[in-house]
Amino acid sequence: MRRNILLAVAGLSPQVITETLYALHQQNRRVDAIHIITTRLGKEQIHAHLLPEPDGKYQRYLREFDIDPGGLDFGPVNIHTIRDQNSIEIDDIWTEDHNEALLAKCLELAFRFTNQPESAVFFSVAGGRKTMSSCLTLAAQLYGRPQDRIFHVLVSPEFESSKDFYYPPRQSVPITLTDRRGHQFTKESKYAEVQLIPVPFVSIRDRLSADLLHQPLDPATLLLSLVREEAYCLEIELDESILRYKGRELDLRPALMALYAFFALEKKTCDRERKTCRGCRECFLSMSDIYGRQEDITRLYRRLAGSRELAEMSETGIVGLNAENFQSYKGKLKKHLESGFGAYALAELAITSAGQRPDTRYGLTIERKRLRIIM
Repeated sequence: MRRNILLAVAGLSPQVITETLYALHQQNRRVDAIHIITTRLGKEQIHAHLLPEPDGKYQRYLREFDIDPGGLDFGPVNIHTIRDQNSIEIDDIWTEDHNEALLAKCLELAFRFTNQPESAVFFSVAGGRKTMSSCLTLAAQLYGRPQDRIFHVLVSPEFESSKDFYYPPRQSVPITLTDRRGHQFTKESKYAEVQLIPVPFVSIRDRLSADLLHQPLDPATLLLSLVREEAYCLEIELDESILRYKGRELDLRPALMALYAFFALEKKTCDRERKTCRGCRECFLSMSDIYGRQEDITRLYRRLAGSRELAEMSETGIVGLNAENFQSYKGKLKKHLESGFGAYALAELAITSAGQRPDTRYGLTIERKRLRIIM
């Protein structure tokens, strides 16, 4: 029998969890496990209002509708909090880094649960901030299968904002509500409507190659892998500090563009007579070669940096490369390339190394004929 997993996002209103569960059950959709993606504050709300035994709202719901607690996997370990780069649980999602962590968590769990062949995943996007709904929807579009579903839950407007409403109980009870002008009034819970709304979505999972389904990957990698054409190029528009690849653009700051353009020009001007660059490292440079070409790198940087006087530039920056800051620039370039074009593209776009120390050499592996530099 197929195992149905409810994967939901939730913010500071844990009501959305019982409302979603109620709506699914009203349509005779069995739920075998519940997993929630939330923040630290959201987790505290779930622990405070849903899970306390014996009178938490979730516990009450199970008793009221005669649902065996042993048949529904939901507890503290099923609450997945979003963490920052230091593994600290975040309180809210209000920065780009927080949003990246949220998306990574959505992709991780969507990948995990859709990789279970005998499961169906119900993605609930009703709770939390809009960015939480968007990220979980994106994860479903990337990894969802035919048996998976995206659902939104709509609650009657007057009950939706009530802190006391978690689901319509079998026996109607009066609930104190607040109207738009802030005035309180009482209304019987039997008038509350909780509707399960299926959200159509198109999944790309069946178009992904098997090697992309071993671990969760970022959206850029998955989407760019769908581009199958043979003649795609890396285009470098030097004066604009822009890279173009497979229909996407990436802006680089002058120091990074100067270093990247230096290696691209080295590749493009290689005069070795070969039909393909595959396996060839003739254009790769050692650190001593790079130090010896510092003037070329500085010239590129001065062209890109514009009016800034060379004398004002740091002697330990791009105009004074050493082993330490070269590795730093190379790492930053890799991070930008991965963010812009996906991890799948790094093999041929990143500055890579060949050979063992002390004979390590550096360069680009992309085919020379697929490299276009606009000067």
